[in-house]
Amino acid sequence: MPILLETERLVLRQFTEDDVDNLVDLNSDPEVVRFTADREVDRSVIQTQTLPQWFSYYEMYNGYGVWAVVEKSSQAFIGWFIFRPAVHAAYFDPALANPTDIELGYRLHKAAWGKGYATEGAKALIAKGFSELGAQRIIAPALAANVASIRVLEKSGLQLQTRFIEPKLGLEVVIYALSNTTESVAAS
Repeated sequence: MPILLETERLVLRQFTEDDVDNLVDLNSDPEVVRFTADREVDRSVIQTQTLPQWFSYYEMYNGYGVWAVVEKSSQAFIGWFIFRPAVHAAYFDPALANPTDIELGYRLHKAAWGKGYATEGAKALIAKGFSELGAQRIIAPALAANVASIRVLEKSGLQLQTRFIEPKLGLEVVIYALSNTTESVAAS
C-alpha cells in the first residue's frame, strides 16, 4: 500500500479495503467522535461509501487525500489525517475557503492522545504540502469546544482566522489557517 510520508514515529499510508474494521472501531468510541459531525459506524456504509470516496481522492489528486496513520513501533492503526482540497469539505462556506486551499484534519484513537502524534503528523503534512505539493494555504476547522484539537493546530503553526455558528449543528466552529510564506514554513 502506497505511503504518503513517514515521520519519526508514524507512517501515513493510503487506505485499503482492509481498513473497514479499523474505521468502524475508531468511530465507535463516543469520546473520539464527540467533536465531529461524521460518526459513521455502519460497516457497509464505510465499505460502500466512505472508503470509495476516499479512494477517489488518490486518483484525483497526487499527494492529497485521507491517510491511514500507523504507529511505527507497534504497526497499529491509530487513526487518520485528512489533507485534501478544501472544496470537498461540505461545511465550508465558499467565503471561508479559496478554491486552492488545502484542508487539514485528523482523528486518532484515544490511546494515541497526548503523545504528540497529531502535532507530528500535522507538521509533516504542512511541510510536505508547502515544499512538495505546491500548497499555498492550509485551513483547518474545529469546534470551538475542542480545545485539544485547537492546541494541535496552534502548535502546528496555524492561526485563528474566523469563528461562526455552523447552522446544521448550531455549534461554534473556528477556522485556523497557515499560508505558504518563508516565515510560516520556517516556523513549522
